[in-house]
Amino acid sequence: MKIYTRTGDDGTTSLAGGGRVPKYHQRVEAYGSVDELIAWIGVLRGFPETTEKTEILINIQDQLMRCACILAQSGKNQEPAVCLPDEQAVKLLEDEIDKMGTSLPALKSFILPGGNLLVSYCNVARCVCRRAERSVLRLRAGEQVPEIICRFLNRLSDYLFVFTRYLALKLDIEQVKWPAR
Repeated sequence: MKIYTRTGDDGTTSLAGGGRVPKYHQRVEAYGSVDELIAWIGVLRGFPETTEKTEILINIQDQLMRCACILAQSGKNQEPAVCLPDEQAVKLLEDEIDKMGTSLPALKSFILPGGNLLVSYCNVARCVCRRAERSVLRLRAGEQVPEIICRFLNRLSDYLFVFTRYLALKLDIEQVKWPAR
């Protein structure tokens, strides 16, 4: 199978289920941002310090792939090509947030990203997640997008924020606080 088709040379791309749109279309932006997030979660999985979270990180990637597949559909009253993330996926993130949160000190100010490559990459993943969420919300303003995708992305950004703090604590990386002035 050839990876190239040349059909996108005109600046358009195919949607799952048929139809073509410009590569700058909001739908492409939405699933492209989710795809980027999947890659960043993969970067996090590549660090030995995240081994204890491998199962949850793979689950997150699986849920994000489901989101991307659904976002790549034309959205015109199509049945989802794959199973949607469900409330269990959101609940799993909430449970993980609560579990990690028990070991973290109370947060009284903003934290400046940095201090360690893994912690920084986790912050980048959080920012990409927020961008993906905004992109999906823009798409949802004019087209059909299952609400659970927005909820999952929102909770995932919370998870990544807490995971960043958890990793910094576990690795004894100082979190530089930013006091508002």
